[in-house]
Amino acid sequence: MIWYPWLTPVYKQLVAQYTAERDHHALLVQSVPGCGDELLIQALGRWLMCQNRNGEKTCGVCHSCNLMKAGTHPDWLVITPEKGKSSLGVDQIRQLTETLYSHAQQGGLKVAWIPQSEQLSEAAANALLKTLEEPPKNTYFLLGCHDPSQLLATVRSRCFHWLLACPDEDFSVQWLERQNSGNPGSFRTALRLSNGAPVAAQQLLTSEVWGKRETVCQGLGVAFQQRDLLSLFPLLNHDNVEQRIHWAVSVLLDVVKYQQGATSFIVNQDCFSTIQNMAGLSSAVIFNQISQKWLSCRHDLFTVAGVNRELLLTNMLNQTDLLLA
Repeated sequence: MIWYPWLTPVYKQLVAQYTAERDHHALLVQSVPGCGDELLIQALGRWLMCQNRNGEKTCGVCHSCNLMKAGTHPDWLVITPEKGKSSLGVDQIRQLTETLYSHAQQGGLKVAWIPQSEQLSEAAANALLKTLEEPPKNTYFLLGCHDPSQLLATVRSRCFHWLLACPDEDFSVQWLERQNSGNPGSFRTALRLSNGAPVAAQQLLTSEVWGKRETVCQGLGVAFQQRDLLSLFPLLNHDNVEQRIHWAVSVLLDVVKYQQGATSFIVNQDCFSTIQNMAGLSSAVIFNQISQKWLSCRHDLFTVAGVNRELLLTNMLNQTDLLLA
C-alpha cells in the first residue's frame, strides 16, 4: 500500500486514541480532495481489523489482515453510490444497518466506511442517525467528507470530527520534487491550483490536463498583448470549458495581485513573466471587472440548461475587448 509521509503523525494520533480507549465509535475525517484521507482511513481500518496488533502496527499475517489485503473482509463494509448514481440511497443504509446488527462473520469488529459521506441523501442520512446514536457492540463508523456543508448537521454532531489539514506548502513542494523532475514553480502552482493537496497536485502534474492548462495560460498572455481576445475562443471552446475559464481567471487575479505587490500569493508561479507583462496592459479595476464577467459566464455554463456555449463564450470575449479598448 502506498503511504504518504504527512499522514504518519495523524495516523499515530488516531491509533493512540483507540489504544487508550478514548476513541469514538464514529469518526468523521474532513479534508480537501487529494490529501490522502482515503488512504488514512484504510490504514486505520486495517489496524482495527487486525487480530494481533503490535502497538500502532498491524501484524500483516493474521487471517483478518490477509482478508483486508485481498479486499474481501466480510466485516469491512464500504458504502459507495450504486452504479450510475451520484448519491447514497436510503435502501443502502437500511441494508448496512441490517448487516451491522448481525453477528460479525469473523467474530471481531464490524467497520463501516463511507468514503464521501456528503453523498448521503437526506433520507439515507436520517436512516443512519439511529444507528450512529445507538451503534451495535463492537461496531465502528469511518466517514470521509470533502464538503461538510452538504452533510446533515445531525450526522456531524454524532461523530468525532477530525480535520485532515494539507501539509505545509514547502514540505509538499519537496515531496513533489522527489516524485517528478521539472520546475519547482510548476510544483507550487499545481499545489495552489489543488487547494494545497499534494496527491491532487501530483495527479494534475502527471496528466495531459497540465499541458492543456499551460497552453491556455500562454494563449491568454498573447491574446491580451495583441488586444485580440477572440483568438482565445478555440482554446476555451472545449468540453472542459469551465475548467479552462477557471485557469484563465486565476491568471487574471494573479495580475491584480502583482499590481498590488502581493506576489507571494500568486497562484500561477510558473507563469510569472506572462503575469508581469499583462500587468502593464490595464488597471486592477479593469482586470477585476474582466474576472467577474468571466466567472459569470462560467456560472451560466454550469447552471443554465441547454445554454449555447459558443454564443456565451463569444459574448464574454467581446465584452472583454470593450473593457480593454
